Amino acid sequence: MKKVLVCGAGGFIGTHLVTSLKSKGFYVVGADLKLPTYSESDADEFHIIDLRDQVEVKKLLTSEVYEIYQLAADMGGAGYIFTGDNDADIMHNSAIINLNILNEMVAKGIKRILYTSSACMYPSYNQTDPLNPLLSEESAYPANPDSEYGWEKLFSERVYLSYAKNYNIRSRIVRLHNIFGPLGAWNNGKEKAPAALCRKVIQSESSIDVWGPGNQTRSFLYIEECIEGLHRIMESECDIPINLGSERMISINDLVKLIANRAGKNLTINNIPGPLGVMGRNSHNKLIQEKIGWRPGEDLEYGIDKTYSWICSQISIGNTDKK
Repeated sequence: MKKVLVCGAGGFIGTHLVTSLKSKGFYVVGADLKLPTYSESDADEFHIIDLRDQVEVKKLLTSEVYEIYQLAADMGGAGYIFTGDNDADIMHNSAIINLNILNEMVAKGIKRILYTSSACMYPSYNQTDPLNPLLSEESAYPANPDSEYGWEKLFSERVYLSYAKNYNIRSRIVRLHNIFGPLGAWNNGKEKAPAALCRKVIQSESSIDVWGPGNQTRSFLYIEECIEGLHRIMESECDIPINLGSERMISINDLVKLIANRAGKNLTINNIPGPLGVMGRNSHNKLIQEKIGWRPGEDLEYGIDKTYSWICSQISIGNTDKK
């Protein structure tokens, strides 16, 4: 069996990715600061390590590793990224993880890696109109992300491209757009909008507070489609950054209404001040169709139903990821 390393295997996407890789017959090594919060890991080995530590990374990466999925990063939802309180940690932690891994790949002769970047690296000036955001891959420059998280992702993309050019590393760079689903953060301050709003709807009987004016738009991709996309991009010949997300755009207020409708609730929306990021964002999927011959499905209702049901189960058993 080929040995695959998943960095960030204790996180939301990493947990699902490990399970999928195992189902495909790989020997999976997981690495993270922590084990998955809501499930057992399906990894054959799981190493609790700090990927910011160069010595630990040196021990982790061996020449037997066939390929790496590099998902590890200091990240979270709007409440974590856009307050400015965590900027130094976000910039330092994520950048040093990527540099450590790439340097060790060169030392050990490992040639295949997929890096998960983010739609947050796109220029804020292309995302001011909620109804007409521009996020095609070629629109990334001139660069002007709306957060330090976005700047770090853009910097790390350049690092992966540079190592690919100078050290013959087969790197794949994926710009993720708002991935959601079960096993993700839902009440620890790092949750994304779908999980946060599902939780609020579950816990509300009359009204719900929503950050910002509510007309800000996003697209959301269910975790199953994300994992399928990661596999396809890893196996593709696409060596430039590529979007992985949904083109189905929805306003945050309309997302609340969708969730409430699926739950059979009639709730009043209170739009209040809070961190919100850009006004409009959705994936542009022309390139992934051209390069991969595939684009993700966009059944938002299916994903919301699955996520809502899972968060209900977490609340009913008194589970929490607040620490």
